[in-house]
Amino acid sequence: MTDRTRETVRAYHRARFDGDVTAAAAQLAATFTFRSPLLSATDARGHLDGLAAFVGIVTGVDLISELYGESEATLVYDVHTATPVGTQHTAEHFRLRDGKIEAISLIFDATRWHPLMAAVARPDTRVVETTG
Repeated sequence: MTDRTRETVRAYHRARFDGDVTAAAAQLAATFTFRSPLLSATDARGHLDGLAAFVGIVTGVDLISELYGESEATLVYDVHTATPVGTQHTAEHFRLRDGKIEAISLIFDATRWHPLMAAVARPDTRVVETTG
């Protein structure tokens, strides 16, 4: 099962940063949730709707570490952006069921993103307020 977890997560990661929404969506379970310091989504569509805009600011991704278990995985990587944020050190935890990703938790310091998110927030996107 660890090989299946690895294949699914790698396929999603590759598709997402290639901007291939269809291929990324194919790796997600019918019931799916996403959580990050800035955004959350309770379904795949809500998560993938902003993918093109996000990929549009990404200039590169350096994978640092991959950890895989039977039904979970964690990737650690640097996302290089064409924004004042520059490079974002990121950890991403995946929970899988039956070979599909059912939950993603993205972990990073969002402090430098708050001004950008406030400038481009869409009414249908839930921006998570944090302090500090």
